[in-house]
Amino acid sequence: MEEVVFIFFLLDCCTLIFLSVYFIITLSDLECDYSNARSCCSKLNKWVIPELISHTTVTVLMLVSLHWFIFLLNMPVAIWNVYRFIMVPSGNMGAFDPTEIHNRGQLKSHMKEAIIKLGFHLLCFFMYLYRMILALIND
Repeated sequence: MEEVVFIFFLLDCCTLIFLSVYFIITLSDLECDYSNARSCCSKLNKWVIPELISHTTVTVLMLVSLHWFIFLLNMPVAIWNVYRFIMVPSGNMGAFDPTEIHNRGQLKSHMKEAIIKLGFHLLCFFMYLYRMILALIND
């Protein structure tokens, strides 16, 4: 049963890696003026809730399946995603707002966040892959 759990974690992690790369590409397009702020932010805001649900689901499943170390490793990122979603100011289009993305270095901070998440998800990918192989060998 443990191998099925880690296969699901691995597939979810692949999805989150894809989303991180998509965020980086879209933000770099905005940074280089290949797209305008409104279309960029609408593209990114469309994927904020699926990212939140995906990562939170995996974190809760880790708690339920009693993988404490992996749960504690994923908890800060899940809390950050929830915090970022809850703290969107009223009147904004979403977590990425076209009127504010060029102000106060928000574009750079969003880019930094996406790169950090990509690194985190790559680390988790190899950790899940190792644990899945270990579960398959022990079965």
